Order: sequence, then C-alpha cells, then structure tokens
Amino acid sequence: MTVTNDSIEVTPEKILAEVAACVRQVSAESLTQGAELMEFSPRIFVAGAGRSGLCMRALGMRLMHLGKTVHVVGEITTPSVVVEDLLIIGSGSGRTASLLTMAGQARNRGAKILLFTTDATSPLAELADQQVIIPAPSFRMADGVRGFMSFQPLGTLFEQALLILGDWLILRLMQRTGVDAAQMFERHANLE
Repeated sequence: MTVTNDSIEVTPEKILAEVAACVRQVSAESLTQGAELMEFSPRIFVAGAGRSGLCMRALGMRLMHLGKTVHVVGEITTPSVVVEDLLIIGSGSGRTASLLTMAGQARNRGAKILLFTTDATSPLAELADQQVIIPAPSFRMADGVRGFMSFQPLGTLFEQALLILGDWLILRLMQRTGVDAAQMFERHANLE
C-alpha cells in the first residue's frame, strides 16, 4: 500500500497520533538497557547522519547537561574512543556507510554501541551491543516496518520518535541519578 499526500488531510493531531503509535511500540526493556549503558559509561560519543544526526546531537547536549562527558563524532575536539566508552548511533536504515565505519572502529577498540534504528537485521544492528528498534518506515523501506506505514515523507517519523525517545531517556536518567533541572541549567551554555 502506498500512502500519498493527496489521500489524507494532514493535521498536527494526525502527526501526533502517528508519533504516539510508533513510540508505544518501542520495547521498554530496550530503553531501560539503553539508559543503563548511558548512566554507567564514563564517556559517550553520539553519531548520526542527516536529520538523525541532529537528533543525536540534541541527545548529546542533554547528556552533557546531566553531567556526562559527551562528544559528537566528527567535531574537531572529539578524542579517540577507548574501552568502556559508549557510542550511540541513530540510523533509520542501519546501513549508512560512514556510521558502519565508525561502529566498526568503536567495536575494534572495545567500546560499547547503542543503536537506534528501524531494522533489527541491519549491518549496524549486528555490531550493536544494544538496539532500540523504532517501528517507523525508513526512506529505504517503502513498505514500512512490521506493517507500520507513515504519511510523512522519508525518515520523518523515525526522526520524530528518536527525538522523543531521547528526551524520555534523559528524564529517566534524571530520576536514576538525582540530577534536577536546576543542576542541568548550571551546565547550560553561557557564552551566547
């Protein structure tokens, strides 16, 4: 089945309903395990391409606000990854060549990998220690994931769910660590 923009009236409520239906299908256990990896990793590296990369940068920023040592892969100040570090990747397809290279290098150096993806059988999923499967269609998967179709273009639904799940994980980590919003604000950028 192909969903076209002509076949539906797009409203904010329909977008919110679609995102909510998608997020509800994500395994709570996989999110809990992802939160534990983030909580106990001494350093965290975040990576993604395109809009997924922007969502990963947003997650990295909030992890920094929590007091974690965080690096965005590709930035000039990013150090080398070592044993016990955590690489968090957001990739809808799980097949982006540059992210596969990063994951392979992290794996070879003993770092753990947490992957947010739509495809549990992708090459990146095979490299990951922990996967969070988001049942959203990828732009490379026209038939959807587990029958889940989206009226939104390309990887939009995956990216929306990724941002919301990242924010949920931050709230979970705030509860687990006892860090509150006031403490996080102390770490907010102040050179603006």
